[in-house]
Amino acid sequence: MSSETLKEVGPQGLASALVEKGALASDWLPAFEAVRREWFIPRVIWPGTAGGNKQHAAVNRDQDAGAWRAAVYSDIPLTTQWDDGQHHGSGKGKVPTSSNSMPTMVAAMLADLDVSEGMKVLEIGTGTGWNAGLLAARLGDDNVASVEVDETVARAAGENLRNAGRRPLVVVGDGRLGYRGNAPYDRVIATCSVREVPAAWITQARPGAVIVAPWGPEYGGEGIVRLVVGEDGTASGRFTRSSAFMSLRAQRVHKALTREYLGGKMWPADGTRSMTALSPDDIGGWAEMFAIGAQVPGVFCRPECYQDGTYTLWLHDTAVTSWATADYEPARTEYEVVQSGPRSLWDEVETAWRWWDTQGRPGFDRFGLTVGPGGQSVWLDTPGNHVPKAA
Repeated sequence: MSSETLKEVGPQGLASALVEKGALASDWLPAFEAVRREWFIPRVIWPGTAGGNKQHAAVNRDQDAGAWRAAVYSDIPLTTQWDDGQHHGSGKGKVPTSSNSMPTMVAAMLADLDVSEGMKVLEIGTGTGWNAGLLAARLGDDNVASVEVDETVARAAGENLRNAGRRPLVVVGDGRLGYRGNAPYDRVIATCSVREVPAAWITQARPGAVIVAPWGPEYGGEGIVRLVVGEDGTASGRFTRSSAFMSLRAQRVHKALTREYLGGKMWPADGTRSMTALSPDDIGGWAEMFAIGAQVPGVFCRPECYQDGTYTLWLHDTAVTSWATADYEPARTEYEVVQSGPRSLWDEVETAWRWWDTQGRPGFDRFGLTVGPGGQSVWLDTPGNHVPKAA
């Protein structure tokens, strides 16, 4: 659904428009009509882009109510906090840390959750409270518990929910730990991305319960995974679509600065030069990054762009021992690579990309995830077909 479509419908027609476009199941229609998105949106917001993670300039309801309303009824995410609340003012902060998700993603994840009357749900990441309000309207306030790590965000969400006539339980705490008070749960849903599915989400769920969460590796790329909890304490299931959520705070990746890898030297420092036929421009798609990250643990990338359209793709390991660069120039068929450290990071990334290529360049719907006491593994097509490690 385009943002233009939602701008025209306003609060009364949002739910109907989502149903018409196939984004919302009709059984969710009453909840979306009863719990309006605008009731959960603060005065100052930074509108995002559908399917992306870029924010536009701030929109202030007191200064431009029309622009604020248009953003609220567009199919885009709305950033509501920067830098864990340390940033103030209408400018952009460094890192967005709380938001209201785009309506079609909210609807799609609720459809993945597949709730029915009487079920108990645990939500991780209350945010503005809209998602918790929708769940409470569908299942009843007493059947919904939502955990939010940020006390200020939780307080605002609670106020939003009360103003909307909903009173699900909102708990301030570490989302990794879930909430034992209402366990066991029939459903668990996370509105923040994880690199590792916390064990508590599984142990606090009933056998047969469904867990819906954004999952992505350090390298990048992310998708919504729908896991079913087994009798043996494991959970397994497929990815349903791509996503781009803010990380669970306890699982954020520390990304050291490039200068920390060079040890005070100028690039290329002690790096070894080589050439590759694989363009850095061919490995930057969301599905490609996901497939690479699943095979290359503990690595992240950082592009350094130049005004002439060229750029350098930097690869760093999270242990701060290895780095690599690959220089992109338009119209070239070979690209210079420099690598340093015990890990040959470009070689690992290229090996991972070539595996993805030989598998028919699969999208998210062919991947799955299994989580248990022994760890987690990403698989392709079937649970036994584990994605290999490229190292």
